[in-house]
Amino acid sequence: MLDVADPTTAQPVRAALRRAAPALLAYAAVRLLGVVVLASWGLVEGEGWHQLLSARWDSLWYTRIAEEGYGYTLYLPDGRIHSNLAFFPLLPWLERTVAAITPLAPADAGLAVSWFSSLAAAWGIFAVADRLYGRRTGIALAVLWAVLPTGIVQSMAYSESLFTALAAWAVYALLTRRWVWAGGLAALAGLTRPVGLAVVAAVWVTAAVALRPEGWRGPWRSPSGPALGMAIAPLGWLGYVAWTGARTGSPLGYLDIQHQWGNGFDGGLAFAGFVRDNLTGPFPLAGIGLLAAIALVGWLYVLCVRQHQPLPLLVLCGVVAALALAGSGYFGSKPRLLMPAFPLLLPPAAALARIRTTPAVLILGCAALASAVYGAFWLHGSGPP
Repeated sequence: MLDVADPTTAQPVRAALRRAAPALLAYAAVRLLGVVVLASWGLVEGEGWHQLLSARWDSLWYTRIAEEGYGYTLYLPDGRIHSNLAFFPLLPWLERTVAAITPLAPADAGLAVSWFSSLAAAWGIFAVADRLYGRRTGIALAVLWAVLPTGIVQSMAYSESLFTALAAWAVYALLTRRWVWAGGLAALAGLTRPVGLAVVAAVWVTAAVALRPEGWRGPWRSPSGPALGMAIAPLGWLGYVAWTGARTGSPLGYLDIQHQWGNGFDGGLAFAGFVRDNLTGPFPLAGIGLLAAIALVGWLYVLCVRQHQPLPLLVLCGVVAALALAGSGYFGSKPRLLMPAFPLLLPPAAALARIRTTPAVLILGCAALASAVYGAFWLHGSGPP
């Protein structure tokens, strides 16, 4: 790991923002391209980009929570029960707050929160890579995160952008030994999505290593910082799960709610069955594509280990990937569930940073266009992302 100076501690925040400006501008350009292509596609399909980004699928559930609070339950014709208690509260809280202090409606407030959070996430992703491998790698990583095939979700009123922003800055806090900040951000991540456990795990594992007797040297001399970060980190996730349990009258109430939605953790059995069905069905190429995607995730993780990424990055992306791939539920959502695992993109980002600027820009530009077209195609499909 390279010993790169930390710009955000050595300089004021304004200087740090200037350092991150190329990454943020490039990120914003990619996301703007995605929205423009989506809007253009919508002119042909007769469906507005605003509706697709702010008022469909999960966005509707978050908006209803912001407007009415928890307690809404949808009873489906096949007997399934969908409760809005399945959705963690931080995004709808922010939607309600923004709607209360601005002229925006809750749905538009959710879109504003997501767009702001996506920039905060891009900055955090840049800051992590910049600290470890330099500015060019940081820019490349932020743009690679933007051009993911599921990158359009970063522009939707979903919680992925908010969660990734909290996860990235929590990792950055761990890299800079800001234990209380890391614990607080992990607690907020735990109020955002169930996968907040991945950020909690990153804090706990990193702090546990710091608490070893041989680690009590220099800035790690006192164990109070790591221990306090560990204590704070799970409070958000545990608090919401405990509140849900009290509300449903069962300590396992949240798991029951997820089960009613068809979600759970089965070690990947349901996903394996889904892949098998595709391989043996009328379109076996779909199954081959799924196997290739799983192999790619595993290969990227191996590269992360060989790149000697710091422990919090490896724990974060490892737990996020494990929860995404080994969980049951709607399989079409798995690509976006992997989105917070941004450290998986560090090896290709470092490779891009080593080549000349012109070919790197051409590669990322082509990827941005492909991502924009795929995102428009995806959102105009029949199922949720």
